[in-house]
Amino acid sequence: MLLTQSILKDANREHKIFQNRVIIAMLMILLLFFVIAGHLFNLQTDPKYEAGSNKNRIKILPLPPTRGLIYDRNGVLLADNRVSYSLELIPEKVKNLDLMLHELSKIIVIEEADLARFKKKLKQVRGFKSIPLRYRLTEDEVARFSVQRHRFKGIDISSNLSRYYPLGATAVHTIGYVARINEMEMKRIDKAEYRGSKYIGKIGLEKYYEKDLHGKTGFQQVEINVRGRVIRILERTAPIPGKNLHLNIDIYLQQYIERLLAKERAAVVAIEPDTGGVLAIVSTPNYDPNLFVDGIDTKTYSGLRDSLDRPLINRAIRGQYPPGSTIKAFVGLAGLEYGVRTAQSHTWCGGWYNIKGKKHRYRDWKRSGHGSMNFLHALEQSCDVYFYALAYDLGIDRLHTFMKRLGFGKKTGIDISGEKSGLMPSKEWKRRVRGTFWYPGETLITGIGQGFMLTTPLQLAAVTATLSNRGKLKQPRVVFAMEDARLHEMIVVPPIQQRTITLKRKHYWQSAINGMKAVVHGKKGTARKIAKDSPYRFVGKTGTAQVVAIKQNERYDAEKLIKRHHDHALFVAFAPLNKPRIALSVIVENGGSGSKTAAPIAKKVMDYYLIDRIRLYKKTETETK
Repeated sequence: MLLTQSILKDANREHKIFQNRVIIAMLMILLLFFVIAGHLFNLQTDPKYEAGSNKNRIKILPLPPTRGLIYDRNGVLLADNRVSYSLELIPEKVKNLDLMLHELSKIIVIEEADLARFKKKLKQVRGFKSIPLRYRLTEDEVARFSVQRHRFKGIDISSNLSRYYPLGATAVHTIGYVARINEMEMKRIDKAEYRGSKYIGKIGLEKYYEKDLHGKTGFQQVEINVRGRVIRILERTAPIPGKNLHLNIDIYLQQYIERLLAKERAAVVAIEPDTGGVLAIVSTPNYDPNLFVDGIDTKTYSGLRDSLDRPLINRAIRGQYPPGSTIKAFVGLAGLEYGVRTAQSHTWCGGWYNIKGKKHRYRDWKRSGHGSMNFLHALEQSCDVYFYALAYDLGIDRLHTFMKRLGFGKKTGIDISGEKSGLMPSKEWKRRVRGTFWYPGETLITGIGQGFMLTTPLQLAAVTATLSNRGKLKQPRVVFAMEDARLHEMIVVPPIQQRTITLKRKHYWQSAINGMKAVVHGKKGTARKIAKDSPYRFVGKTGTAQVVAIKQNERYDAEKLIKRHHDHALFVAFAPLNKPRIALSVIVENGGSGSKTAAPIAKKVMDYYLIDRIRLYKKTETETK
């Protein structure tokens, strides 16, 4: 027993074992220390880890550019950038969101539309990112919130430049507007260029010249602390501001026309024939573009979208209408060019025309007829029968070819987004689109601007300008020049002469012009009333386009029709006669007769531009001196 006990309690052996274990543990600790020390050394010296560390404390921040401004030809500011204040909220910093919103609404007006937009964004954006709750705060609202800011943790006011249109609805269809970038646009834009930018052009010039107006985004490299606060700026590349646009548009003429049209559904396009510069492009009714910049509320947008008057549509470039008798001068030119008629050739008008072997009668607007008509008299009195016969003799193939040469059925190439091409029908078109044959009667009504044929007001103005230039076709341009906002250098956009339309005889142009001159200055001209006592001579052509069909033996009676079934009223003109300075087209939807409705509007526009505007400028210059 004593021997066993002495073996179990061998103190020396136990001490030696303990000592060995301590040594091993110390060696392991020492080894681990060297491993950790080596790893720490590696972290401090390895460039890879150094870059990673810098990435955590160095941040690249975008510097959005200042959007370019838009001016009219007189230097009037049409599109501006103004400091705008918005209320923004970081969700994860707000403990009780509903309570916070309730308290906030006591000092700042928050409408249902604001809340709906905010809650929609809340589902799309991460909790640590700032979400706008209210845009365009007033100075009074900013002051009230600033006093009580300490009560609202996670909510702050941010300031940024926001687009503003000083003249409101004036020229909205031309200028267009910007609004917040949506998801579809994010997929197609250069995300690097739009970092930090909130707005993008949606329609009009704002969209067409988006690349020029937007500019180029800059950046700054900053050092931040653990809380994300910027400590210092390490590097900075300044943004390049967008270019300023200077337009051919005369905003005083534009406003005058808009007042003339009042609440009509109408469009007017005025062009400077020599350059193709667009002096005015009006579509009514219109709307205030400022409503769209920070998001229009659903009720207001629905009202605009669903209105029977369609204020959102730019009638000047997207409205497609039968041109009616406004094209008769050009159909007459086709007859001269193809040798089907001479300027002296006569056609008998007994009040109707029929195709040989057919019973259907194609009525003239004057049921008793005009008698014997040549080209000049047919234009002066707008004789339908003359142009029925001419169109039939030409045939749709030649008529289609010639009218396309002039620009009908084609986009003009104007520098505004959304232009429509109109339609110059042909046999091939009807076979392809309608799946049926072309009938001779369809050629007849095409000859007076009815049937399938469609034009835009812009197209009519451009073709009228081409006539005033004796075949020189100038591309309509809204922008006159671009200005570098940094260097204040102006780069003029030169007039673009697309081509010259050459006829077999130069005097054919003059024959058409003489006929249109007789429309306003002739004894039997359909628009002779507007030229009475005119201090200058000009040319014009009336047009009336049917909206609803009238049966063979019925008479058109406007009183029996609702207003929206009345004929469209049209007029084209250029002035002065010898040195044209303005060419224009007017269309008034459901306006009735072109001579009674559209022609007087056109004359007032020409008077203002050629006479009253000059007086206005002289008066302004005198007052300035």
